[in-house]
Amino acid sequence: MASIVLVVTALEDVTADWVITALNERGVPVVRLDPADIGPALTFEARIEAGAPAWGGWLRTATREMELGEVAAVYYRRPTPYVARYGHLPAQQRDFAAAEARHGLGGILNNLHGARYVNHPAAVTHADFKPAQLQRFVELGLQIPPTLVTNDVETVRKFTAEHSCVIYKTFRGLPRSEDGHTGAIWTQRVDPETFDDSLSVMPHLFQAEIPKTGDVRVTVVGRRVFASRIETPDGALDWRRGDWDDLIHTPVSVPAPIETALHNYLASFGLVFGCFDFALIGSENEPDHWIGIECNPNGQWGWLPDAPTITEAFADILSRKETAP
Repeated sequence: MASIVLVVTALEDVTADWVITALNERGVPVVRLDPADIGPALTFEARIEAGAPAWGGWLRTATREMELGEVAAVYYRRPTPYVARYGHLPAQQRDFAAAEARHGLGGILNNLHGARYVNHPAAVTHADFKPAQLQRFVELGLQIPPTLVTNDVETVRKFTAEHSCVIYKTFRGLPRSEDGHTGAIWTQRVDPETFDDSLSVMPHLFQAEIPKTGDVRVTVVGRRVFASRIETPDGALDWRRGDWDDLIHTPVSVPAPIETALHNYLASFGLVFGCFDFALIGSENEPDHWIGIECNPNGQWGWLPDAPTITEAFADILSRKETAP
C-alpha cells in the first residue's frame, strides 16, 4: 500500500520543515525534493504501457530513493522554478531545457496515480487569479468590495468619482531583482489627480476602500478552519507593511455561512488548503460584516499564532488520518 509523503519544495522552506518534522514524529515516510535539482542530484525513471493505468518507476535524490507507486500524498509547496536550473545557458537553450524539465519531470510528479495533492499545482494555477477569486466569492454569496480591473484612465477616473476613497493593489508580488532582493508594493490609497496615460501600459486593480474595523486571516486545511483577527497598532491600511511582530492576533469564530462558503470555494477549485483574507466592517458574528478580499491557494501560515495546530492539520491530511473534503 502507498505510504510515502512527497514534499515538493525548495531547500529553504521553514513551513515545509515543520510539516516534515510532524510527519517524521508520526513515523510517516517522507521524501523531499526540489524538481530544479534535476541532474546528478535528482534522477528518475518512469514507464507506462497499454494495460498499465499508472506510471511506474523510481525517483532518486541525494539522500532518498522511492518507487513512484509508493507515493500516497504530495505536499506541493514552493519549488524552485525549473528555469533557475538552466540559468547558465543561452536564452533559447535555457527556455527549451526548462520547458522539457517542466513537461517531463513535472508531468510525472503532477500525475502520480492515487496520490492526494495538497494542493495540486494545476489547481493552484487555476485559483491564483484575483479576478477568478472575487467572482467565485460573489457566486458563493460572500460580500466583496466594488472592484475595477482596467488599463483605461478615463474608466478609473469615473470609478474614483463614484466612491469616496479608492485603493490600488497589485495582482502579484514583485519578482526578485537581479541582485536577488525582493520588494513589495503595498495596498495604497490613490489620488485620481496623479492618473495619466501611463496607466494603459498594464492592467490595474482598484477597489472601493472598505471602512474596516479589522482584518481576519482564515486558514482552511481539509475540514479544519483556523481564524485569527489581525490588527495593527497604527491602524495601517495594509497590515503586511509593518513589523509583523507588532501585529495583534485574536482568535475568532467563523460564522457558519462563511465557513460553508469557504469549503465550497476550495472544492470548486479542487483545493484542499487555502488562506483567506477578509476585512471586517463591524461585528465578527455577522456574516454580512465579512468582506472577502482574496484567497491564496498556496499561502504562508507559519507566522500565525496557531501555526503548531495548523502543522498538525497538514500532517493529518497528508498521512490520511483526515478525509479530504
